Amino acid sequence: MDQMQHYHNRIAGDIQVSVKQVTATAALLAEGATVPFISRYRKEVTGSLDETQISAVRDQLARLGELDKRRQTIMDSLSTRDLLTSELKANLHNANDLASLEDIYLPYRLKRKTRAMVAREKGLEPLAKAIFTGHDNELTIASFIDPQKGVTTEDDALAGARDVIAEWVSEDSTVRSRLRRLFAEKAIIRSTVVKKHQEAGAKFRDYFDWQEEARKAPGHRLLAIFRGETEKFLRLSIKPDDDQAMTILNTRYPPKGKLGDHLKRAVAESYKRLLGPSLEKELRTNLKERADKEAIQVFAENLRELLLAPALGQKTVMALDPGFRTGTKLVCLDGHGRLLDFTTIYPTHGERKQEEAAKIVYKLCQRHHIQTIAIGNGTASRETEEFIRSLDLENNILVTLVNESGASIYSASEVARREFPDHDVTVRGSVSIGRRLQDPLAELVKLDPKSIGVGQYQHDVNQGDLRKGLEDVVVSCVNSVGVEVNSASPELLAYVSGLGSVLAANIVAYRDEHGAFTNRKQLLKVPRLGAKAFEQCAGFLRIHGAENPLDDSAVHPERYKTVMNMAADLGCSVNDLINKQELRQKINLHSYVSDSLGLPTLQDILGELAKPGRDPRQEFTVFSFAENVHTIDDLISEMRLPGIVTNVTRFGAFVDLGVHQDGLVHISQLANRFVKDPAEVVKVGQQVLVRVLEVDKQRKRISLSLREP
Repeated sequence: MDQMQHYHNRIAGDIQVSVKQVTATAALLAEGATVPFISRYRKEVTGSLDETQISAVRDQLARLGELDKRRQTIMDSLSTRDLLTSELKANLHNANDLASLEDIYLPYRLKRKTRAMVAREKGLEPLAKAIFTGHDNELTIASFIDPQKGVTTEDDALAGARDVIAEWVSEDSTVRSRLRRLFAEKAIIRSTVVKKHQEAGAKFRDYFDWQEEARKAPGHRLLAIFRGETEKFLRLSIKPDDDQAMTILNTRYPPKGKLGDHLKRAVAESYKRLLGPSLEKELRTNLKERADKEAIQVFAENLRELLLAPALGQKTVMALDPGFRTGTKLVCLDGHGRLLDFTTIYPTHGERKQEEAAKIVYKLCQRHHIQTIAIGNGTASRETEEFIRSLDLENNILVTLVNESGASIYSASEVARREFPDHDVTVRGSVSIGRRLQDPLAELVKLDPKSIGVGQYQHDVNQGDLRKGLEDVVVSCVNSVGVEVNSASPELLAYVSGLGSVLAANIVAYRDEHGAFTNRKQLLKVPRLGAKAFEQCAGFLRIHGAENPLDDSAVHPERYKTVMNMAADLGCSVNDLINKQELRQKINLHSYVSDSLGLPTLQDILGELAKPGRDPRQEFTVFSFAENVHTIDDLISEMRLPGIVTNVTRFGAFVDLGVHQDGLVHISQLANRFVKDPAEVVKVGQQVLVRVLEVDKQRKRISLSLREP
């Protein structure tokens, strides 16, 4: 079995799918196919693997590829130094993980000068071998004394010999493997406060005297403790009981010979000085990776909910970015998010300014036929909302609050400067608030996902893994919704399967020069957009009002002929198939099955004909906070209030009540049953009715419940 097939077998076992599915997926990935494309349009090839499974194959192949690169680097190093024996080569080939690979290489690794090296230079290795093997009965320690080499006493000689033995023990792959298992299963995390920083580190006081089993510690707690250590408020150790470790070592190296006590001392020194710290560092790395993975998963789940939040659609919007001192920035947008008007009003600056503000709002609502008013949920949002709701507006104008997290980052970004070169950051920020209401996905893709504010310890986790994980979510969301090619920004187009920033910019440039696309085939005229890119992107791009209705659907162009055959067999047009359910019900999908086209794709096609280009997002619903609750001072225990979930973590969910301080629904308060994962119960953006349990005004903490009392 070759190495790649071996990897496919491993991956299949890990993610519980067949080897055939892994091999087929790996081949598609190698050809440049994207995860969304494979998941949607190659179901027959992969056996209908979903995006999560395909991503797992991709990521494991990458990880195993890195393992192979490291293996080759080690073998090259050993070969250059004439150390690569056939046995060593076989052992390296059989290593299935990085830890095993490094254990095998450890004795041969080029090192800085160690205590063992110094002892060998003093001629003490024979003494170490004699003690190590127990063949020391005829040994004369005095024969190793050599003042010129710095060995002036028998104690000097024995200490050097112990240094050599300690290194041998630390490089024993069998011992490392057994101790690694002990650390993984039995290590205890112990954190204590650094006394001189006790007051400054008050936020970490839960961990001033803390201990728990490392393997059971939840990721969010690990990241909190690690941060406390990094900021020098906590001292931390992660290791098993020393006696358990020494039992393993003493069983492996029982004392023998007349100098057996020195072997025992060398083994203990090896654990204290070399093995223990090395394995603790390794365990820390593993725990950090686990905590990172958990935190990134939480962030990704929250981001997905936020990106797929209901869209208002193409309605005219007045967007307000509230403020006290500097006033409220106001913009008006048409249904496509284009800026129509902008000004500043001062609804919190006294009665006269309030009257002026009211006149401006009335005038602009009439001039631009405003259908919805969006108010950013930051500073002065409730006061601004109260002012707007006090006006005698037309009944059909909706008023709603919008999460403005990250709007200020967008307003100062290169993307915003490019879109609005003649306007300042205040106008850009207000535009972003309005567009978020019209289409959250299209607007939020312009931001670095980290700035959206739905993560947990996002600055503490591995930034490369975080960036990759969040980008996967954005790509998945963009392609699941689909993108209208004639109105999409280059930032949105860049996330479409097979495109990227260069082709996205080329599409926009072509559109600007030649006018709107009227069919998907025209995409092939875009510079550098070849057949492969077209294959990957075409099914995810929509052309509203196209001559061929399939161009405004998720049916891939490679399947147009099949749809036309269906229509021909029924003696009708494709439009008839789309508009008449009774015709679609007559289609026998089995008649169209072929070697390359199976029932999964045919069922997708039939579903798409029923609702071409359907948006998977939920319908938009207007939300309002409680009218008489504006600050934390207005909250009373047992009060019931509407709120919006802003963040979901492993320990609970944060809810915006409109008081400028989110409350926490602890995991134990999410339902009248045991909840293992908060994401089972709540999602970011979900509208909930909560009960106030406790308000700590001094610490600005609000405890909430979703449980029935």
